Amino acid sequence: MNLYDSLPDAAATVFGAEAVAEHAYDLLTVDVPVGSWIAALEIARDKLGCTYFDWLSAVDEPGTGFRICAHVVSLENHRVRRLLLRTTVPHSAPSLPSAVAVYAGAEWHERETFEMFGVVFTDHPHLVPLLLPENFEGHPLRKDFVLAARVAKAWPGAKEPGEAHDPDAPKRRQMLPPGVPDPNDWGPLKGQLPPAPARPARTARAPREGAPVRRTRSVTEGSATQSAEAEAAAPRPARRTRSVSEGSASQAVPAAEPETEAAAPRPARRTRSVSEGSASQAVPAAEPGAEPEAPRPDSQAVPSAEPEAEADEARPRRTVAPGRRPAPRSADAPWHNPQPAFADRDPEPEPEREPEREPKTGPGDTPEPEPEPDNGGDA
Repeated sequence: MNLYDSLPDAAATVFGAEAVAEHAYDLLTVDVPVGSWIAALEIARDKLGCTYFDWLSAVDEPGTGFRICAHVVSLENHRVRRLLLRTTVPHSAPSLPSAVAVYAGAEWHERETFEMFGVVFTDHPHLVPLLLPENFEGHPLRKDFVLAARVAKAWPGAKEPGEAHDPDAPKRRQMLPPGVPDPNDWGPLKGQLPPAPARPARTARAPREGAPVRRTRSVTEGSATQSAEAEAAAPRPARRTRSVSEGSASQAVPAAEPETEAAAPRPARRTRSVSEGSASQAVPAAEPGAEPEAPRPDSQAVPSAEPEAEADEARPRRTVAPGRRPAPRSADAPWHNPQPAFADRDPEPEPEREPEREPKTGPGDTPEPEPEPDNGGDA
């Protein structure tokens, strides 16, 4: 078993009592004190097999210091095991021993960290600037570093819309971007600018004469139009307490007045089944003085002796509107017998042509002579 697999639980045993380790986002991180920095790098190389040096840099933590980070990797048995070693140096004395003796690839990384953060690595063989010009002052990656371009150039948004077209219009207070000091305190115009005028504090305006007093009612009390006097003048009707089965108040039977006749009750809803059809398809009752309807032609058929046929004849026949064919009798609804929208119709028969009649010749009629064939003029 590799010693790397015992971390982070065995961090105090491997790196010392003051070491703190955690495993998050597939990365093992170990924090050690400044005095154990070089010893922690040697343990990572010799005991954990982290022979591959990846990078070294720093992070400016305001109020804490500069956190130096070194990322090393173990590639034993074709398995990648990553380790991030960290230590913190104070802002007042940013100094740390060089790791070049343990990992030779840390030389350029320490030069960059010294140039961007100002951390001094002791025992470094050639600690000189790497990226910035020789006359550059300051460390750009520190949080307190001021960008000169932000001070020398006007900050975007310092003018109101339309301010350039009206030079006499009042200007708003000049804005400074976050982290940029006053140009009179830092930069090429240091000490040459007048102090910025103090902005007077805002005071409450006196109410105008005749202006309405602003409301002091809370949200729960409502507005002034919802006062108790208005509610007492026009009380709201009580809300309905009827259930769904009872129906709404508009569906209730109105009480009959003593002098008026009672309203006619509504007819009961139909209880007919689908096979019986609707009420409009029932046989209308014959009037008292009307003659009985003549029997239909199909009623003269030979009656069947089967009881089912007699029961069928005893059923009332449905009336059919003139010009429409009766619906087929079925125990189900009529729409369950669909008809194709474009049914194949029988072709209409063509009218028969009358045969040509030969002319009749009488006794006194002489038949017309047939024309002689033309032989080309030969006699």
